[in-house]
Amino acid sequence: MKSGMKLRSQPWLVVALLSFVGCLNYLDRTMITTMHSSLTSAMPMTNAQFGLLTSVFLWVYGLFSPVAGFLADKFSRSRVIIISLMVWSVVTWLTAFSTSFKYLLVTRALMGISEACYYPAALALIADYHRGYTRSFATAIHEIGVSVGASLGFLGGMIATNHHWSTAFSVFGTVGTAYALLLSLLLRDPPAKDDKAVEHPAEKVRFFEAIKALFSERSFMLMVIFYGLLGIVGWMILGWLPTYYKEHFNLSETMAGVYATGYLYPASLVGVLAGGFIADRWMRRNKRARILVPVIGLCIAAPCMFMAGYTTVLIIAIPFFMVYAFTRGFTDANLMPVLCMVADPRYRATGYGVLNMFSCIVGGLSLYAGGLLRDAKIDLSVIYQTAALIMVLCALLFFMIKPKFVNPENKSV
Repeated sequence: MKSGMKLRSQPWLVVALLSFVGCLNYLDRTMITTMHSSLTSAMPMTNAQFGLLTSVFLWVYGLFSPVAGFLADKFSRSRVIIISLMVWSVVTWLTAFSTSFKYLLVTRALMGISEACYYPAALALIADYHRGYTRSFATAIHEIGVSVGASLGFLGGMIATNHHWSTAFSVFGTVGTAYALLLSLLLRDPPAKDDKAVEHPAEKVRFFEAIKALFSERSFMLMVIFYGLLGIVGWMILGWLPTYYKEHFNLSETMAGVYATGYLYPASLVGVLAGGFIADRWMRRNKRARILVPVIGLCIAAPCMFMAGYTTVLIIAIPFFMVYAFTRGFTDANLMPVLCMVADPRYRATGYGVLNMFSCIVGGLSLYAGGLLRDAKIDLSVIYQTAALIMVLCALLFFMIKPKFVNPENKSV
């Protein structure tokens, strides 16, 4: 009896444990962006050099993601997660001892490598535990943890202002290290006898074979293009939203930041949960539900974004941005579950790593392109309306995906 209850509760325990790791993952990577004044005062550097700290992390993180995913497919996913958390937490702690820009740059690169190993392994492990009608909702709960971590990035700046810039790195590095030790006692892969998703021994997985197998699937290639384009939209909107609020509605820099995050993040959190819940329920009757829910979400998000970029009235723009954030969250809850329906079960984490790589590279380029367009005096409203059109294309691409790994009971394996 107790054994049966443990088996039923273990999948949700895994989600709970990983949600906090996801929170730390995004908190540790984003808090440095809120310490501009404190860091540049302690270690003289140009604005370009400060921006490079974020860019180096993004480039290394993106480029290493496919290899990181492969490691999670080849070895124990839980061990990859624990080691990843331990390493990036130690690197976060060591960042507190930085005395130069070069030292900081090295720590950011190491952070990119170690954090890249987490996300593909975490989502693949959640998919391993949740094989039926709970997969999208379980993924959504994990995404909530990630979003909370991203929204708590301001803690870095607050701690730096009230204490010292190094304090935040020391504190959160210590928290992460301690939690990694706790995870080593609690986090495990599913028992081999229950893991129907893995039909082949992990040691037979080869990196280039995995890449070749993934790109031989038309639906996976559609997902790569889709996620790359969605990366353009995401970075384009979020990267310039405070500036848009400030310029179009004559807000102060502080209030523009509040409007850019205070309304968007709560709407996105609710949207992720709703997207996961709806997809799982609908999946009982339609095997394409996890594909259709994001498509519907994007078809609603696109016109909302277009209108948000068109209007000059603040109280009209806010609801449109909130509906965009809410319906855009449908994709976050279902991306990995859809990948499980498209990719060979042996290559799930590798596949997500490839998607991550394209999103980071294209997203980074879109931020640069946005800057060029701004220098060319292109209004942000035009950029946002273009983003709306790209979302329509994304919806079409996602709709074209055809599930492959679905059993007769409509449970993706």
